[in-house]
Amino acid sequence: MSSTIEITSKGLAAIGYGLAAIGPGIGVGLIFAAVINGTARQPEAQGKLMGIAWQTFVLVEALALLGFVLYFLAG
Repeated sequence: MSSTIEITSKGLAAIGYGLAAIGPGIGVGLIFAAVINGTARQPEAQGKLMGIAWQTFVLVEALALLGFVLYFLAG
């Protein structure tokens, strides 16, 4: 009986991480879409926009890595 519960909790943890990975994926897409849009509107601001984009990209990916670590802690 405990093995069934263990398999279920690992399965739920995997589903949870999969759902949690959707958020950072969408976030990264929105970040770089905004950079492309901003660069198309003001090409001279590309350097500043890319700096901001990389900083926010790191924050979003840190949340994704946190979810990955929590997946292994739960399993």
